[in-house]
Amino acid sequence: MTFDLPLRGAGGEPVDFHRTIHSHGLIMLAPNTIEDEGDELRMPLRLADGRTTVVDIRPGPPGFARVATPAGLRGAAVLAELKVRVRRILCLDGDYAAFYARAAGDPALHWVTRGAGRFVRSATAFEDVVKTICTTNCAWSATIRMTDALVAHLGEPVAGMADERLFPTAQAMAKAPEAWYRDVMRAGYRGPYLRAIAAAVTHGEIDLETLADATVDVISDDELEERLLALPGVGPYAAAHIMMLMGRYSRMVLDSATRPKYARLSGRKPRSDATIVRRFKPYGRFAGLAFWCYVTSDWLDDSAVAIAERTVGSGSVSKA
Repeated sequence: MTFDLPLRGAGGEPVDFHRTIHSHGLIMLAPNTIEDEGDELRMPLRLADGRTTVVDIRPGPPGFARVATPAGLRGAAVLAELKVRVRRILCLDGDYAAFYARAAGDPALHWVTRGAGRFVRSATAFEDVVKTICTTNCAWSATIRMTDALVAHLGEPVAGMADERLFPTAQAMAKAPEAWYRDVMRAGYRGPYLRAIAAAVTHGEIDLETLADATVDVISDDELEERLLALPGVGPYAAAHIMMLMGRYSRMVLDSATRPKYARLSGRKPRSDATIVRRFKPYGRFAGLAFWCYVTSDWLDDSAVAIAERTVGSGSVSKA
């Protein structure tokens, strides 16, 4: 099964496929892979009818993304589900028109109006939450090691594809003993937190998928942040990052990588968080997204690097 999806946001704004799938580092973690020199996202999925498959998402004709699945997958219901799922993965249902309108007048962020800024999502909000916790207080190599262990040991094999595994379900993670998190995954202090979140999802005490899909009219940013901070192992950094993955961009991902990166790119000495917040306050509900685009501008955008280099030179930030 192969089909094309228009790369347009809900406000009619353009979507840059390459910038979207490279918007943050979590999407490169198992079981996902970035292939074809960085222009193809390969992601295992569990469908509503219980079947498992792998989708390949790559650039299609100009203005489209091309989605392909194994030849045996067919049917109108599956096609409809895959279109919804891939639109969610690429965050195509978000309206970024207001963000681009503000960025158009900002010399440091004008480049985003060409289609940048969308946070690519994992197959489920649960996966995004788990992976975010695996980035806390550790090197990126440790994050890779932990997520690799989760998929290799607890992930379900994709039917008919021996080399592909899904991200583990909450049920599988809840069943794994604490000793597994300690000795196999080597998750450290995160182990009990991850197991507790998995158990809460399994028992229906937390519905992360509903939280992720709720609009701001149903759950405000303040309430969403409060609910996320109540999760074991989720602090202000993790809550802000998870909110971005849920399409809420008012909070800033402030940590040991982004703070000094902002200082380098802005040509200023390290500033307080309050100073950074004031810089991006005009972006309103997109303030956190504007900050993230600013500190990651040199990942992909040559013109953004040139702007930074005219002040202090380019820097780097860990994709975590």
